[in-house]
Amino acid sequence: MDVLLDNLDLFERGFLNTIQLFVLAAIGSLVLGMVLAMLRVSPVPFLRAAGTAYVTLFRNTPLTLIFFFFAFAFPLLEIVSISYFTAAVTALSLYTAAFICEVVRSGINTVPVGQAEAARALGLGFGQILTSVVLPQATRAVVPPMVSTLIALLKNTTVAAGFSVAEAGAIRDYLSERGEPALTGLLWVALFFVILVVPMTLLQRSLEKRWSVAR
Repeated sequence: MDVLLDNLDLFERGFLNTIQLFVLAAIGSLVLGMVLAMLRVSPVPFLRAAGTAYVTLFRNTPLTLIFFFFAFAFPLLEIVSISYFTAAVTALSLYTAAFICEVVRSGINTVPVGQAEAARALGLGFGQILTSVVLPQATRAVVPPMVSTLIALLKNTTVAAGFSVAEAGAIRDYLSERGEPALTGLLWVALFFVILVVPMTLLQRSLEKRWSVAR
């Protein structure tokens, strides 16, 4: 307890930044992921190809390399000046969006093709079919794996510690500078991550049980 109480400022600042990183990156990746999923199922070949290219690129690129680009290479382009925190949010959003896209696309594929054909026969456009017919039915299949993807995003925020972002992953280094036992600090960090993840896991299980009964 002494390690926690004596360094409460480090833990408070670190996890506050972690939560901010997670929330902002989650919003960004959800929005971009939904757009990419629509591109992936679009009837326009060019849009499908663009969505596929994005997902293939970012799913097969290590997250650390994306961080390196936005932290060190992007500033050299002199397009706009961004902080390390903004670079971390951007990297996490772009990376996670590729996985969210595939989760949404897999959920869309669970909806029978006849549903879309019937809506098309009624004169609905592509956007109307997705928002009014397909996505509401795909929600049951999408939400559980979506929560798993967001949990992975929460854990991926620790990568930002290597790029001068003072979040939970950087607590160990600060504890070492203060002469505190780093292993004990890591155990506290792990415990707080469990506390953050457990509510999301319980939500996932609750939705799975509710919708399995509904079926």
